[in-house]
Amino acid sequence: MHHPNEQTEAPGEPAFAALVAIDWADRKHYWTLRTGDIISRGQLENTPEAVEQWAAELYGKFGGRPIALAVEQRRGALITMLGKYAQLYLYPVHPSTLAKYRETWHPSRSKNDVKDADLLCDLLAKHRNRLRRLAPDTEDMRLLQMQVENRRKLVDERTALGNKLKDTLKIYYPQIPRWQEDVTTELVCDLLKKWPTLEALKKARPQTLEGFFREHRVTDEEKIQRRIGEIREAIPATADRAVIESSVPMVKVWIGQIGLLREAIREIEKLIRNLAAAQDDWMIFHSLPGAGEVLAPRLMAAMGTLRRRFGSAAELQSFAGIAPVREASGKSAVVHFRLACPKFMRQTFHEWAMCSIPLCAWAKEVYDALKARGKSHHMAVRALAFKWMRILYRCWEQRVPYQEEIYLASLAKRRSPAGRPVPSVQIPRISLKSL
Repeated sequence: MHHPNEQTEAPGEPAFAALVAIDWADRKHYWTLRTGDIISRGQLENTPEAVEQWAAELYGKFGGRPIALAVEQRRGALITMLGKYAQLYLYPVHPSTLAKYRETWHPSRSKNDVKDADLLCDLLAKHRNRLRRLAPDTEDMRLLQMQVENRRKLVDERTALGNKLKDTLKIYYPQIPRWQEDVTTELVCDLLKKWPTLEALKKARPQTLEGFFREHRVTDEEKIQRRIGEIREAIPATADRAVIESSVPMVKVWIGQIGLLREAIREIEKLIRNLAAAQDDWMIFHSLPGAGEVLAPRLMAAMGTLRRRFGSAAELQSFAGIAPVREASGKSAVVHFRLACPKFMRQTFHEWAMCSIPLCAWAKEVYDALKARGKSHHMAVRALAFKWMRILYRCWEQRVPYQEEIYLASLAKRRSPAGRPVPSVQIPRISLKSL
């Protein structure tokens, strides 16, 4: 017997023996369990042993029948622990969804863990058709997804250290960032390790500097001699010993950390290449113009292998945050940037569209046409990404690689010149900080 307001099973769902919701915390979780009109509550320690015992009790109580479980978490320790139990069907709930639902029934904003567990269970019972059930991809694909995100984290850390290094160099050694914009390169880090001050660099013999540059794959003789001349003419920014001697140790620490990150990034990129090439769908993503060794695995990780994950290209565009949001009320309508989305996924499609412009004639024409209409660079790139995602979705759905001649033939058949396939979608303004 179902609760009067309780939603029955959606198409494709099993008949759940019970509904469970967990309000997770760092040390202790609070859970609410509903079977028909009967509601029970309890606590659960945040340890693998406690979760194992609790899951075993549920298995025994309901004879291994399926149980729907809502949790305010999509990734994390609890989701990882619960994911190994086949009888538990996980429904992640976005924190803002729970917060709005709580405010609906408790305008005073009163909050406690038991109440949140009850609200999560209520959401699961009455609005399960609006929740996206967690459907884990294959183990290899999940590993690829985690590795491409790990790579991005390491790259971001390297960028942050590079900014710290550059800010310090501008104070006592400004010639380095002027000569080389990217101070995280192996050349710059090795130069700073060998000559941490301009005074030390100016003492180096020309032959030593020539050998150093050649060792770091600088083969342009004119460039080498010009750089040596600039070193000879360079003037120290400061003679303040306190500034210089306090900066040098920090620079040495940062270039050491950047070196470790550089090696870690190379190693993880090798793992990513091997994982991606072993996937059945690699031919699809390898065929995309502008994807390359870095973006092709990221695009593959974004799409995954589960074809039922996205019912249409429009669903993919909205989920990834490329499609804008339209708000209308009466005679007024506003189109704005989509904020709630996986930021890394949106960045992946945006970067791919940008990289495709110099390598794909029709993509460049779309971009140029939008720029001619007064759109900003990022607005034009996002509009191009919107179009690319429709193409990629079709290739991914049909498991075929991208072939430009087929796409151009399709445009010609629809009497849509390659220079005018501009998406009929309003693209709101966005700042670079949002990417």
